[in-house]
Amino acid sequence: MISGFFQGTEMPDAGWWEALWPDPAGVLTDSGLAAGAAAVDLCAGTGWFTLPMARIARRVTAIDIDGALLNVARRRLGDAGVTNCAFAEGDAYDLAKVVAAPVDFVFLANAFHGVPDRPRLAAAVAEVLKPGGQFAVVNWHRRPREQTTVLGEARGPATVLRMSPEATIAAVAPSGLRLVRVVEVPPHHYSAVFATTGI
Repeated sequence: MISGFFQGTEMPDAGWWEALWPDPAGVLTDSGLAAGAAAVDLCAGTGWFTLPMARIARRVTAIDIDGALLNVARRRLGDAGVTNCAFAEGDAYDLAKVVAAPVDFVFLANAFHGVPDRPRLAAAVAEVLKPGGQFAVVNWHRRPREQTTVLGEARGPATVLRMSPEATIAAVAPSGLRLVRVVEVPPHHYSAVFATTGI
């Protein structure tokens, strides 16, 4: 693991995201993103979800600790003519330092399993959400890695790192965010959606 990066969250090779999630906008809307929202793509990486998020939301902040990955995301959105997204290089724990105004929606895909202090991260998210705001955590199901194949190869984090929905819910609970629903994200993921009070 590179210092500063969450364990087991390396970016995949070309073609992987497309094969795994051919409809990223559908994953976002199923996870609670609504048109006109102020949204955050946390640990955005190369922007596979950032682009469709920006097409749905009013404004987006894409955050990642890796500036090189954010540059790829910036080019992806620029090539698509999307201009309502700000890019911020920073630590996910320091979310409140990056997000100046409260937001409606925070999205985190394929990273929560590797977070060393999950309650701390959930608390950081809760701090930037508006009343009724939502936090969507997309995780790999807790299945053996050899059973989660993409493009003919076993993919995703090591089996020992994977979290059940119940484990994700327990990790977020100390933040005060409450579970709204768990949504299946075929073929290998689920989205646990949490909310602040106010809905």
